[in-house]
Amino acid sequence: MPQHVHGVVARAKGEPVRVETVVVPDPGPGEAVVRVQACGVCHTDLHYREGGINDDFPFLLGHEAAGVVEQVGPDVTDVAPGDFVILNWRAVCGRCRSCRRGRPQYCFDTHNARQRMTLIDGTELSPALGIGAFAEKTLVAAGQCTKVDPDASPAAAGLLGCGVMAGIGAAINTGGVGRGDTVAVIGCGGVGDAAVVGARLAGAAKVIAVDIDDRKLATARSLGATHTVNSRTTNPVEAVRDLTGGFGADVVIEAVGRPETYRQAFYARDLAGTVVLVGVPTPEMRLELPLLDVFGRGGALKSSWYGDCLPSRDFPMLIDLHLQGRLDLDAFVSETIALDEVEDAFARMHKGDVLRSVVIL
Repeated sequence: MPQHVHGVVARAKGEPVRVETVVVPDPGPGEAVVRVQACGVCHTDLHYREGGINDDFPFLLGHEAAGVVEQVGPDVTDVAPGDFVILNWRAVCGRCRSCRRGRPQYCFDTHNARQRMTLIDGTELSPALGIGAFAEKTLVAAGQCTKVDPDASPAAAGLLGCGVMAGIGAAINTGGVGRGDTVAVIGCGGVGDAAVVGARLAGAAKVIAVDIDDRKLATARSLGATHTVNSRTTNPVEAVRDLTGGFGADVVIEAVGRPETYRQAFYARDLAGTVVLVGVPTPEMRLELPLLDVFGRGGALKSSWYGDCLPSRDFPMLIDLHLQGRLDLDAFVSETIALDEVEDAFARMHKGDVLRSVVIL
């Protein structure tokens, strides 16, 4: 029978979020109910609250989560009650043209639960990124559950559900960083810092962190950056070239999502180098570059959506690295908070005071 739980709901654009009673239905075919143990506070949730994604209010926020499967619906075979899982927002279909070509990480028909969770009065909720994990329990498509080693702490594991995976994947999967490469990361929030970590995991010889906030640069250095550049006081293109023998970096990862910083990334890379855009722009932003420069500099201009990850492949591997002591996911957890502290966590995140606040349930 349906369950009543507490969840964080955004009712209207710009309004403070609040904890309300959420009705979670029994799982139908291909669905699962997950008891959420931890969920990170991500910028995307704030974008939902501000109407920056769409206007399908009210939203049940939260998506960067880990927990335990409680119930599964008919025809679910990949996970079972009791499994410790990380939730992902790209449940691949296995049938589209990308999946059939052996590229499921680019699936064009990812899916969510068919049923909707509701408020107590029957109002349907829109779950953030099809997950809605700022709640004691949530209903998702079973394919959104990736089973991992339960020895990992939920607070650390859940961060792979979005920001940390996006950054690590931007370096390893999209950017193809290799041993001995030089890498620059522009923007050192949670995603940018994860790109720093990913570049070091891949064997980069030099990782240059670029930001306008010295606090963020210090954090990036603690996570593996070999050099830092404050772009408020120093031209970042010139600084990156100076640090790479005058050539520019092999891979430049733009983790801000603005035309100005993208141009910096474009000109801070070496000839035939790669630019990876993982920062999320807004719809009105426009980019202008001399087409001759695009042609003449060669290389690749890529965007990275969710770090081009395949959750079934990448999540267990990264959790194993974490448990081996080779990937410090705990370093991304700035604080743990309760469900009713999400609004305050948004403010701290907006000010750049935290890498990640994590709700513990």
